[in-house]
Amino acid sequence: MNQPHGMPPAARWLGFAGLLPFAAFALAGLWPAAPFHAAAPAVLLAYGAVILSFLGGVRWGLAMAAADPARLAARLGFSVLPSLLAWVGLLLPRAAGLSLLAAGFVLMLVADLRLAGAPAWYRRLRLPLSAGAVGALLLALVS
Repeated sequence: MNQPHGMPPAARWLGFAGLLPFAAFALAGLWPAAPFHAAAPAVLLAYGAVILSFLGGVRWGLAMAAADPARLAARLGFSVLPSLLAWVGLLLPRAAGLSLLAAGFVLMLVADLRLAGAPAWYRRLRLPLSAGAVGALLLALVS
């Protein structure tokens, strides 16, 4: 069912389901008895890098769909930034990598709140999802 003004239920539940690994591994890093406690920060860093890269893919797709030749290069260029930040975040020491990913999610949120060409529901969804991701990444800094 096409819902031009409302948020598609699948987008909502898939988006929020994507927060579960953020929450689970941030909490596992804080709880020494948790399964995967020792690996939790590295797993969270890797998951965050994948999701940040995904956000760049969304922007790449919207840039191609807009087919605005005057702005295509700039839009495509910006769309690869999340993947580059994610990759560098994986190469840095854990605390610096988690911090860089958190900053990347904030950057993408600010950019996506101004994003033309995406449905309004996408911008509404990005705020709670970004807040959850950033919160989990920052929580992992204290583990």
